Parts: sequence; structure tokens; C-alpha cells
Amino acid sequence: MKQAKIHINKMLISVVFMAFAFVLMPKLTAEAATNDELQACAKVFDADYYAAMYPDVAAKCDGSPLYLLNHYVLFGIYEGRNASATFNATDYMNRNADLVAVYGDNMPGYVYHYVNAGQAEGRDATPAIQPLELAVPKTSTLLGIYSTDYNAEAARATNISIAAANVNGTVVAPGATFSASKTIGPRTSENGFVEAPVFINKEHAMGLGGGVCQVSSTIYAAMKTADIKATERHAHSLPVNYLPEGWDATISWGALDLKFVNTYDSNLVIWTTANNGKLTAAIYLQN
Repeated sequence: MKQAKIHINKMLISVVFMAFAFVLMPKLTAEAATNDELQACAKVFDADYYAAMYPDVAAKCDGSPLYLLNHYVLFGIYEGRNASATFNATDYMNRNADLVAVYGDNMPGYVYHYVNAGQAEGRDATPAIQPLELAVPKTSTLLGIYSTDYNAEAARATNISIAAANVNGTVVAPGATFSASKTIGPRTSENGFVEAPVFINKEHAMGLGGGVCQVSSTIYAAMKTADIKATERHAHSLPVNYLPEGWDATISWGALDLKFVNTYDSNLVIWTTANNGKLTAAIYLQN
């Protein structure tokens, strides 16, 4: 079955992504959550509820549930916003004074505690303020998510931003194959890619598009958390510093690729964001 993709053209998507990352998304003002904290936040977060509860945020998300989750982790959680109808981090903190000495003002830390211990202990995280009536249909389910860090000032950040923009919003129909390399597109100067460090035959070198493999690798890490098996995946010739061993996936135009087949009966959507040194890939199942 032919793969579907939300697509206009590569250059226009790059422009849209930059607007999304630097205009629609407020500037980073809080410390980014660790991957463990992000995974915990993803478990308590309901994107449909958040969009319905906070239309000011939903108006800027352009249909991306990952944008909503990023907003919650970076801003909403510190503003006291509900993650879902059953979880509010501020209320959880206020009801559990013993945790303040451990987590202080690190709000994602409270989410991590609730998911890994507090819920089993019967601790209450229910929001103190709930809308009287909020019927929210479920539009998608998060299957897997992962974040990696990069230097936002380095040349490779340009390539990461373009590659993430080209992947962002990709729809993989049931039975279709996702190709990271083809979705990112040719790494050429015409497509905006620049020279940056790469690995070639176990050697450090410079190459056009250096850094795009961090996007494919982060997608692969999200696939692993979603238990989606790769039909093609290749490790780098040298270790990478942004992922554990065995979690990376290098790509090379016309040669190496990261691929998987959608074995679900519904569309999968891959959302990716690259903002202020934090690259996140998430895979959602459309309901």
C-alpha cells in the first residue's frame, strides 16, 4: 500500500518548521525534562484533553499532539495546567510534602515519582480544578517517544532542524513502509543542508547533511519504545554520544536507510520537533 505523507514541498516545510519552532513554540524558559521524566509525562498526558482544556495552546499546535506534550513538559506543568482529567503535578506536589525535599521545583520529577511509585502507593494526583463538563473524543494514541540532545549552536543543528521538519507529520498508512532517508530527502545544499561532522569508515570527517542521522536515530529510539520492529536499520561505524549503544540508526542517501512497516489497521503518524537543542520523535496511532 502506498505511503501517505502530509507534504507540500521540502523547502516550504522547512520554512513552516522554523516558524513552528521559533514563533508558535514559546522560547525555552524551563529546564528540559530528562528522557525518563519525558516518558513519565507521556504516560499521564492526554493530548485531546489538553487541547480542549486549553484552546490558547491548541490554536498553535497545527494538529500536532507532540507540540501539546512539549508545551506541557516545558511550560504547562509549571503553570499548573492539568495533564489530563486525572493528573495535575502541582496538586500532587501540594498533597505530598515529603516529596518536596526530593524534587523541589522540578515539576517533571513529581510526574516521574507518580508513574513509578506514587500511583501504586495510592497517592492522589487528581486535579483540584476540573471543568464541569468536558467530553473529549480520543483521536490518537501515543505509542512511543524519545528525545536526544544536540548543540543548537553547531552547524549540524541546521541539518537536524531541516530533517526533523521534513519528517514532522509523516503519515504511514496500514501496510505501508516508512523510509527515514526518503522522507528526509536528498542532503543537498539546494535543500538547505550544510557541511557538518560525519562518520565515514570509522573516521571523523565533514559531509553535507551531517547530523541528519541523529533524526533517524531518535526515530529509531522512539520505535523501540513503541515496540515497532525495523525492517532495515544500520548502526553507526563509531559510537554516538546522544543515545545508548544499539539505539542509533545511520542513514546514507541511496545506500543505508531506516525503515519499518505499519502493521496496524490504522495510520501511524510520526511527529518530530527540534528546538533549542532538544530533538524529540514520537509515533502516534490514529484512532
